[in-house]
Amino acid sequence: MRNIFSLLFFVSTIFCFSQQSSSEKLISFVNPFIGTGGHGHTYPGASMPYGMMQLSPDTRLEGWDGCSGYHYSDQYIYGFSHTHLSGTGVSDYGDVLLMPTNAINFNNGDDRKKGYRAHFSHENETASPGYYSVLLDETNIEVKLTVSERSGMHHYSFPKNSKQIVILDLDHRDKVLSSEVKVLSNTEISGHRHSDAWAKDQRLFYNIQFSRPYKSITYLNAKTKGEKVIAAFEFDPSEGNELEIKIAISAVDEAGAKKNLEVEIGNKTFQQIKSEAETAWENQLEKIEIDTENKDQKTIFYTALYHTMLAPNLYQDMDGRYRGMDLKIHQSNDFTNYTVFSLWDTYRATHPLYTIIEQERTNHFINSLLAKHDEGGILPIWPLAANYTGCMIGYHAVPVIVDAYLKDIRGFNADSAFKAITHSAMQDKLGLKSYKEFGFIPVEEESESVSKTLEYAYDDWTIAQMAKAMGNMVEYQIYLERAQYYKNVFDPETKFMRGRFRNTWFAPFDPYEVNFNYTEANSWQYSFYVPQDISGLINLMGGKAEFEKQLDKLFTAKQETSGRQQADITGLIGQYAHGNEPSHHMAYLYNFVNKPAKTQEKVHRILNELYQNTPDGISGNEDCGQMSAWYIFSAMGFYPVTPASNQYIIGTPLFEKATINLEDGKIFKIEAQNISDKNKYIASATLNGNPLNRSFINHSEIVKGGNLVFKMTDKPSDWATKDKEIPKMEITENLIVPAPFIAKGDVAFKNETEISLGIAPSESEIFYSLDGSDFKIYMKPFIISEETELRTYASNGFEKQSEILSTHFYKIDPNLSITLETQYANQYNGGGKNALIDGIHGANDFRTGTWQGYHDLDLKATVNLGSKKKVKSVSLNFLRDQRSWIFFPTEVICLVSENGTDFTQLPIQKLNAAQLSEEVKTKTILFDVNKNVQFIKITAKNFGDLPKEHLGFGGKAWLFVDEIEVK
Repeated sequence: MRNIFSLLFFVSTIFCFSQQSSSEKLISFVNPFIGTGGHGHTYPGASMPYGMMQLSPDTRLEGWDGCSGYHYSDQYIYGFSHTHLSGTGVSDYGDVLLMPTNAINFNNGDDRKKGYRAHFSHENETASPGYYSVLLDETNIEVKLTVSERSGMHHYSFPKNSKQIVILDLDHRDKVLSSEVKVLSNTEISGHRHSDAWAKDQRLFYNIQFSRPYKSITYLNAKTKGEKVIAAFEFDPSEGNELEIKIAISAVDEAGAKKNLEVEIGNKTFQQIKSEAETAWENQLEKIEIDTENKDQKTIFYTALYHTMLAPNLYQDMDGRYRGMDLKIHQSNDFTNYTVFSLWDTYRATHPLYTIIEQERTNHFINSLLAKHDEGGILPIWPLAANYTGCMIGYHAVPVIVDAYLKDIRGFNADSAFKAITHSAMQDKLGLKSYKEFGFIPVEEESESVSKTLEYAYDDWTIAQMAKAMGNMVEYQIYLERAQYYKNVFDPETKFMRGRFRNTWFAPFDPYEVNFNYTEANSWQYSFYVPQDISGLINLMGGKAEFEKQLDKLFTAKQETSGRQQADITGLIGQYAHGNEPSHHMAYLYNFVNKPAKTQEKVHRILNELYQNTPDGISGNEDCGQMSAWYIFSAMGFYPVTPASNQYIIGTPLFEKATINLEDGKIFKIEAQNISDKNKYIASATLNGNPLNRSFINHSEIVKGGNLVFKMTDKPSDWATKDKEIPKMEITENLIVPAPFIAKGDVAFKNETEISLGIAPSESEIFYSLDGSDFKIYMKPFIISEETELRTYASNGFEKQSEILSTHFYKIDPNLSITLETQYANQYNGGGKNALIDGIHGANDFRTGTWQGYHDLDLKATVNLGSKKKVKSVSLNFLRDQRSWIFFPTEVICLVSENGTDFTQLPIQKLNAAQLSEEVKTKTILFDVNKNVQFIKITAKNFGDLPKEHLGFGGKAWLFVDEIEVK
C-alpha cells in the first residue's frame, strides 16, 4: 500500500508541476545542437530516453569529428539513418539510411554532381527532444522525423509536380558484411544490414512501411542483397505531395522489427508519436527541476540532463528477445537489456547520477552487464551492439555494480555479481598478469601502464568494499591491498605518477608529455587519480600543504602539452583537462585539504567557462553522458569524487533552487540564498534546518528526501575548513609495503654504473641481491661493472614485504658508440641515446618502450666500433603498425668506412612500405659486409605523407627502429 501511495504522490507532483509551467515545458529548454560542433560528437536527431532508435541526419561520412554522423560545420545532408552514438570518440552505427530526393542517383560521395546528398541551412533546421525537421533547400523537400523506442516515422513534403524518390542506402558509412532488401508488398519492405566497424559484427534488421504505394523500384547493379545494396523507390506525385514512412529496427530478426513497429506505432499518426515522445521526455526531465532567470544556463542544464538519457540504449524487442554477447538470441522476462555502456567515462558521474534519479533502471543496467558476462564470458569494458569493443581501460563495470549495491539498489543477484567482478579482476590480459605479480604494470610489459595501474587499483577498492559488505573478509583483504598499488607508480622526487621502465623511472621525464604511459593524458592529468585513498596520496605528496601546492600548480601550469598529439585533451585550465574524464574529480580535491573555497572557485569557473549554449558548447567528447553528468551534479552543488563511497563532495551551486524528484515520491531540494555570479562562495549551510558544517553529504541524506540550503557570499569563508568538517577517503587497514625502485643507474651501461635504490615514503627497509646472492639491507649506493641480475624488495619488519623485483643490467661494449644526426621523439626514446646498441630488442607492441621512434624524419646514425674490425654483417630491425601510423622505411642505406672519411655504400635495401596492412610486423634488414671497418653509417628513409587510403591521410608517418647489430 505504501508503494502505491508513493507512486500516486510522485505522479501528482509531476502533474502539478506540469500544470504550473505548461506555457514553458522543460523540453523547450533542450537544445540538441549543443555538442554538435567542436569535438562534442553529439547528434541533433530524434530519440527516446535510452531508446534503441536514434533517427538523425548524417552530414559526415568519416573522420573523428564525424563519429555521431553529424557536425554543425557541415552544409550537406547525405540522408537520415536510424542509429547513432552520442559523444563517442570512435565511429559506428548510421544504419539503414533513407533520403528523399527528386532524381534516381546511387552515389553519396563528395562530388555533388554525382551524389544524392542535399544542401541545407541551419536556419531551416529544428531539433527538440523526440523531433527533428529540416528543409533540403536544393530539392525543396521538407523532412520531419520523430520516434518511439524501437521505431520511427519520416514525414516528407515534396514540391508540387516534382519527382518523388526515396533512396534506401544499406551501404552507408561502415563496412557491410551482409545486407538485403525484401519486397513484401508495394507498401512494405524488410531486410537486414550486418556491418563491421567499432562493433565487428553488428546485426540489424528492419521493417519499413510506406503510407502509399511506390510505383517502381530501381536497384544499384540490380542487387537486392550482398555488400552494396542501394535501392530507389519512386512514388506517383499525382497521389499527393506528402509521404510518410514508418520504420522499426531489431537486433533479433525481421519479424521482431515488424512486431516492434506494430506495437509501438501501428496506426498512430506522426503527431501522436511526436506527442508521446515529447511527453516521455518531459517526464524524464522533470526528475530534476531548477529555478533560475538565466535561460542559457537553464538550457545548458536541461540539455545536459537530456544527453545523460540518450545512452545506454535499449537493445531488446517488444517480446523480450535480444541478441547477446555470444550473438545468439536470448529471452528476458525479468529485465530490460541495454547496450552502449561507455564505462571508462560514465562510471565517474553518469551512473552515480542514475543511482539517484534512475534507481529502477539502474537494476536493468546492471542485469544487462551481468547477462553480458554470462553470454560472453566476462564483464564488458565498452559493449556495443552485442560486441565487445575492448575500448579504453580498467574494468569499470565493477564500480557501477558495487556503487549500486552499496546504495541498496539490489534488484540483481549479488552473489553472481560478486563472482563476475572478481572474475574481471583476476584475468591475465591487459597488464593484469604483471599487476598481480609485481603490484604495478611495468612499461615494458603493457602500454598505458601508469593509467592502468591506477584505474585497476580504484576498481579493486570497490571490490573490497562489496566484499566487506557481504562479509567476505578474505577477499576484502586481497583487494584492499591491491587498491594501494598506486603507491608503486608514485615518484617521491617529482611527486608525479610515472612509468616504471625495467624498474627505473621512465626518462627523461616531462609531466606535460603525452606518451604511451598514460591513457589520453599526461602525468599531470593522472597524478591526482587515487579517489579511493586520497589521504594516502596526500601523505605521499608530503602532507596537505604540499598537496594543495601541487593542485595549485595543476590549475596554473602552462596549457600546452608535449609529446604525442592527443585530440581528447581539451578544456584546459592549466593542465586540468575538463574535456577528458580523468580530470573530472580534481577541482573537488581542495575540500580534502581544508580549502573548500578553492573548490568553489574552480567549479564555478568550469561551470561558466567550459559549458555554453552553442554547438561547440561542450569542451570535449560528450562521452555518452559523462560530460553532462559532471555539469548536472556540479550545478546542483556536489559531485561523486569516489563512486561506491556513498559520499558526494560539495562544490558550489549554480542555481537558486534545484529539486530532485525521487522515484519513490520523496523530494530533495537544494536552495542557494543570495546567489549571484560574484556570490559563488558558501558562507554557511543547513540540512533539514540543522547546521551543516561539513563539505560533503551522504547518499542516504539525498534519497530519504530533505532540504539543503546554502547561504552564499562573495568572499571565501571559513565554512567547513576544520579537520572534523572535511571529507576523508583513506585506506587504514592491510597497508602494503611499496616496491623499491632504481632511483639512479643505467640498465644498459658502459664500464660501470652507480645504483641508488628508493621507495615511496614509508617506514620500510630495502633489501637487494646481486646475481642470486643472499639479500642484504640497502644502506648506500653501489657500483655494477658487469652484466648483472639485481633483485630487490622492501619490508616493514612486521611480516609485510613487497614483491621481489628483478632487473637485468646489460653491459655495452665500451668501445662501441653511436651518433644520431636526427632526433628521436622523447616519448618513444627506447631507453635513450644508446637504445640502438644496448642489446635489448623491441617487441611487437611499440608502446612498451623498447622502440625508438622518428616522426616524419629519417633515421641517420653512425656507429663507431672503436677500432677497425672484421665485420661480417650489419642488421637492424623495424616495426610496422600502420593503424598507429608506423610504416616500414621505403629504403635503408648502409655505408661502411675504415677511417670515417671514405665510405663505401652497400647495396640499398628497398621495401614495399606503401602496401597497406593491418598486420603488426617486425622486419630485419641485413647487410653483408665481409670487410674491415670501424664506422657504419645507416640511413632509413621515413615513409613520409600517409597515403589517401589510410585513416590518417594528411598526417605524417612514424619510423620505429631498434637494435643495430654488428657481427
